[in-house]
Amino acid sequence: METRDEKRASITLEINNFKAALVDFNKLVEHTTAQKKDERAGLFIPKEEAIDYDKFYTTVLQIFGPEVKNQDVKCFYRKLCNNPDASFDWCEIFGYFSSDEDPFSMQMDEENLVFLVSRKQRIVISGSRRRDVIKCIMKVPQLDLLITASQKGLITVFNSQMRIQNSTNVTDTSWITGCDYLIQLKRVVATTERTIIIWDYKAQGSSQEHYFVIKPMDHCLLCVCVVPLPDQLCRDDILLGDDGGFVNRFTVNSDDIGLKQAKTKKKLQTQVLDSKNFKSVKRKLHNDWVMKIRYIPALKCFGSCSLDSAHSLVLESLKRLEDNLPVREFAMPRGANTFCYCIKANVIVTGGDDKVLRLWHPNISTKPVGKLVGHMFSITEIVNNEKEQHVISLSSAKVFRVWDIQTLSVLQVFHDSQGGPGDMQIYSMIYDANHGMLITGSSVIDMYPLTRMVQDTKQVPHSHEREINVMLYNRYFHQVLTICSESVIKVWELESGLQIYQIVDPHGFNIELTCATIDESGYLFATGAYNGTLKIWDFGSGQEMKMLPEGKDWAEDEHGLLRLFFLKAQVKQQYLILALEHNGTVRMIQGKEDDILLVVIWELPDAMPYLHHGSRIIHMKMSAKERAMAIPFPDIELIVQKNSSQQTKNNPAVANAVNCIDLFQADGYNLIVCGTTNGVIILWNFITATVKEIYHPEDCFSSDPNLDPKHFRINDILFLFRPPDCARRTSQDSICSSTQCDSSKGPQSSKGSRLSIHDMEAKGEQADMAGGEQQPGSRKQPTVASSAEPQPPIVVTAHEDGHLRLWNLEGKLLKDTLPFTKHSAISLTSLYTDSCCRILLAGNVEGHVILCSISSFLEPPHDEKKFKQLLSWKAHSLEIIQVIYVEDKQLVLTASIDGSVRLWHSSSGHYCGYFGQRRMFDLTQTSDFILPCDVNEYPIEIKEESKFTEKKQKYEYPLIFDRERWRKMSSMSLLFKRTPPKPFEVQHDFKFFKSLSSPKNRRYALEGFMTENREAGVVFGSLPIYRVPSPTSLRFLPLIGSDAQRDSIDSAPAGRKKGGHVQHEKARRRSLKRNLVPQINLAASFFPTSLK
Repeated sequence: METRDEKRASITLEINNFKAALVDFNKLVEHTTAQKKDERAGLFIPKEEAIDYDKFYTTVLQIFGPEVKNQDVKCFYRKLCNNPDASFDWCEIFGYFSSDEDPFSMQMDEENLVFLVSRKQRIVISGSRRRDVIKCIMKVPQLDLLITASQKGLITVFNSQMRIQNSTNVTDTSWITGCDYLIQLKRVVATTERTIIIWDYKAQGSSQEHYFVIKPMDHCLLCVCVVPLPDQLCRDDILLGDDGGFVNRFTVNSDDIGLKQAKTKKKLQTQVLDSKNFKSVKRKLHNDWVMKIRYIPALKCFGSCSLDSAHSLVLESLKRLEDNLPVREFAMPRGANTFCYCIKANVIVTGGDDKVLRLWHPNISTKPVGKLVGHMFSITEIVNNEKEQHVISLSSAKVFRVWDIQTLSVLQVFHDSQGGPGDMQIYSMIYDANHGMLITGSSVIDMYPLTRMVQDTKQVPHSHEREINVMLYNRYFHQVLTICSESVIKVWELESGLQIYQIVDPHGFNIELTCATIDESGYLFATGAYNGTLKIWDFGSGQEMKMLPEGKDWAEDEHGLLRLFFLKAQVKQQYLILALEHNGTVRMIQGKEDDILLVVIWELPDAMPYLHHGSRIIHMKMSAKERAMAIPFPDIELIVQKNSSQQTKNNPAVANAVNCIDLFQADGYNLIVCGTTNGVIILWNFITATVKEIYHPEDCFSSDPNLDPKHFRINDILFLFRPPDCARRTSQDSICSSTQCDSSKGPQSSKGSRLSIHDMEAKGEQADMAGGEQQPGSRKQPTVASSAEPQPPIVVTAHEDGHLRLWNLEGKLLKDTLPFTKHSAISLTSLYTDSCCRILLAGNVEGHVILCSISSFLEPPHDEKKFKQLLSWKAHSLEIIQVIYVEDKQLVLTASIDGSVRLWHSSSGHYCGYFGQRRMFDLTQTSDFILPCDVNEYPIEIKEESKFTEKKQKYEYPLIFDRERWRKMSSMSLLFKRTPPKPFEVQHDFKFFKSLSSPKNRRYALEGFMTENREAGVVFGSLPIYRVPSPTSLRFLPLIGSDAQRDSIDSAPAGRKKGGHVQHEKARRRSLKRNLVPQINLAASFFPTSLK
């Protein structure tokens, strides 16, 4: 009675707690709904009080606990944001939607396959006997080896590339039933019906056929497994299951194998060992055959299954084999053929002849916690993918089913239809977690790769059918918006990669969209077309809200839109958009609440004609015209001198239109910066009422037919500004990092670990702080305080010549760098930075992504050395049009003209996938490195040598004779001597060894003068030919060798030679006199010889 009362009380308490949770959840929904309505009405909501998705998801977890799934909460939040007036049910937060049509489930049926059956690989075992089958397959993850054992005695070891490393044939009359790997003894163990075989797979030559046979055994052995106990050395425990229902524990020591092998003088092919000499214990646990036995290290126990209905599964520790105490038994109809254990889910999955998969808690043997029904034939094998939380089951009809162990749903069903009637049965199956592969053994070995491990097709990944024009990221909804040149808008989920909705021909048939933007709240987005039309859309539903129609007198492509920016409106339900047109005109477009049409209300005047060879600064005056609604930029007029316009004449051959713009409105700044096609940077400052030409390259206003007219063009421009809260946080991180640097004993190696972008920046800041520790303590505090103050913004430009340049507002060049890629001087196309300006991303026309750290560089005095490139990788084979950094996920989005939008890890450049692929994204950092089909370059990590590390290793180079040093060190008296010096004079007067020096490297480049020689052939004719300057004359070198030795011994015998030779010697001596070089016999000086 007490237990029933306790159960009733606990149930009542759970019900009351859930009711209280529902009350809190309804309050959260009401508060969020009211806030979203206010945001749609245009009311300003402080950032601290705004409920974004992350805050909503965290609150839901606090209310309901971890049972709530992220995907269900995201669908509920999206529905709440799209239509705050709709009715909501608390069941939807748990995934129970009233609508049967779920777009996510529709995309999950066939497009997101777990295993790619079409890419199955098959290996035929060479040397196997006729009608032989693979009876057992096991994986050694520590060594990355695969061991297979065929029924008729062929044991094969494969390496990581699935190439045969070694193999042996067991000459036994009985069939092999199982195999495993002895971890301590480093041997392969296999069982036949009556024997145990131990084989040294590392032996070479004739010894590879050598193995030990342990027999006899009491019963027929059916399965084997090794107990991985790391505390025991030089011995392994083997668990055996037989046809009598016994479980045997067999111990093999290294002495049992090593001593026998040492005593044997002649190596035999087999050595028979008596099983009675080995330590073994056994216990009868089943009343039928033991079908499978496994040791589970996580539970510190073993499991054995049998066809016995009463004792189908036994789960117990190894000590129970030595006594007769009761064991944990799991009963199921018709027994169990196989089982596996899932560590994360903490369940045991069993399967047998009743065709039902049962999920058991290890400590609850009375009733299963779940059932999976779907197989039509007996279940023969079960394996699990721990990382993906998948269970793969196999039936006797060769039908595979992949289950999600968390949701108990089937993910994929496929059938192995190959093979004849005799090849119907699959005897073994494992999952290789190292390579993401499902491996089965029948008469052949079949390998099914995971879809995420390989590319689905051999074609280039594509998200759209045409090239991408626009890519945007909505950080509030965690969604990506893409637009292609065929005018198709698609919205994708970032975490899964699934498409949410699409809009075809949004501006009309055959009208290409060229630009788009998202407002600050994330609820609206605007699109612009090449004909000048503009539309505002609701981001959640994709419904059109307002439109700017095409003008009647507009010429084709003249008013095409290039850039769009949402501006902050001070009136409710008012929309302001700043637009850059193709002709370089910057306009402001207004949308009112009661009007569906948009109107142009403001235009930026053209200052290029007055800045051309004229004044670098033009002043503006504010117009006295009053507006009914305040706008971010006032009406202005340029104050131009009368003679200024007469002096400047534009060259019609030079294009000087505005190509890119960016705006900055914060902390007392109201700026617009423009980059033109001829490389001029113009800054509009509406606070000081000035227009300034920050930079213009030389000869940018003159046309040169030998140069590309686009070589000066600025492709993208961006303001870099660190908000005050980010600056304070950065300074605090620097202080903390310096404190940790002081407390640490020494540097730690980061080899083998992946740091995030912010970790790498903190590491660099730590080094900078450590370098400044030598300064007096009184100067430290003002430096930190000043760094927290907001600094003026910096302008960064991406140029056509491949350079990345950073400027201050006065026009001073702070940094000019050429990013390091495989090929230098590649045109940059896109720029992006995070909210705190810690990193800078750039993309180029050859598909490379460049990632730079600018966190320390933005702090004054803007040291060039603190601008560091961290990473570079090739993301596309064609031009990148947009690159985006997702801060909270540490991901990089890239869009290219190849029609694909791809996802990458920012810290390593590892490829995650592309939007539109046939699988969901796996955003976890994996060791499996894959590349897209069209990319074959690995990421390049730029490592800078630390200034604190000293080079301990010094390389020694061979010394050579330095003529100039020899002439400076030699005395004049020695140089003018006609007779050679004596040994002591050389030793004291002529310092030969001090005139030796290291070889000097060539400082000049080789000059190429001829290429493409047709006479040399196709290959050698295309190679460049270099002209190497000839070395200087060697006539100043001293005489060293046998000739000098003969001259130094005695000069008299030389005169008795024949006339021709004497004249030659005299001429040679006169030449040496003229050049002040004596004939010196160094060998005779340092090693004197006596005359005979």
